[in-house]
Amino acid sequence: MTTSPPAGPATPGIGTRTLVFALVREDGTVDAGELYAVAEALGMTDQQVRLCLKRLVAEGRFTQEGRGRKARLLATADPTGAVAPDVEYVRHAYRQDRGLAPWDGVWHLFAFAVPETARQARDALRDALLHLGAAPLQGGLYVSANAIGDIVEAHARHLGILASLTRLTSRDLRVGEERDPARLAALLWPLDSIAERHEALAALATDRTARLSAPGRLNGTERLTYAMELAASFTAAMEPDPLLPPELLPQPWPGTRARALAAECWDALGGEDPDDAAGRPRLFRLYDEALTGPAPADPQTQPQPQPQPR
Repeated sequence: MTTSPPAGPATPGIGTRTLVFALVREDGTVDAGELYAVAEALGMTDQQVRLCLKRLVAEGRFTQEGRGRKARLLATADPTGAVAPDVEYVRHAYRQDRGLAPWDGVWHLFAFAVPETARQARDALRDALLHLGAAPLQGGLYVSANAIGDIVEAHARHLGILASLTRLTSRDLRVGEERDPARLAALLWPLDSIAERHEALAALATDRTARLSAPGRLNGTERLTYAMELAASFTAAMEPDPLLPPELLPQPWPGTRARALAAECWDALGGEDPDDAAGRPRLFRLYDEALTGPAPADPQTQPQPQPQPR
């Protein structure tokens, strides 16, 4: 019997619903016994799980065969969940880390003045800009260091307010008297809090990789629990990260180290049973594609962050 090490770094909270979604296998099923075991390891009660499953079935998101821990759930759609990676967004981050997405020095600006009668659309466009990593300069004016213009325009078109959107680019952005790009980035984005999230991811990934390489084989529940914790921590670090080009960030940047450690940990988590890929949650494949999938052949091609509901 292997003695577990101390709890280690804290992990972001994982909701019961998110856990269910994250444990969906490639065939669209969830093994209830596996679900209850991982939920218990994460500090959830059986009652929490039962109530969550009842709601998900009532909503039509899953059908259920059997009862209790012997039940089998079948997803009726693609409920990958909040810890699934946006593959192209993550690939872009790793391309930046490898120096394959240099900044061209261009700032991308977006301005809009939407009347109060279209407040819902205005708020949705603002949220899309923030989700894509743009920072507010002043009321109705946002800036990004990434070329997200086509995505923003598509959102505005879908919302019916494209006529209210103005796009422009500049190599000479000033806020007050500040015009240095790196100092502007520090002024416009909360880099300290973003760095703290990456440091937390780095600590968790380091701890879990050490456990995975320690003598003694971890059981399936422990490996799945580590995977859920790593995925949640990775999402918590990446979600608020605007993926600023390295030229605009303090060096060394904690995000680069954290993503490298996360990739190492994910490789250790997924590499023990290659013949059992079909029985693992599809989350493993999605992270494998995001972290180790092929990068575009042209180094000048920079895949941009894509909006994804979280």
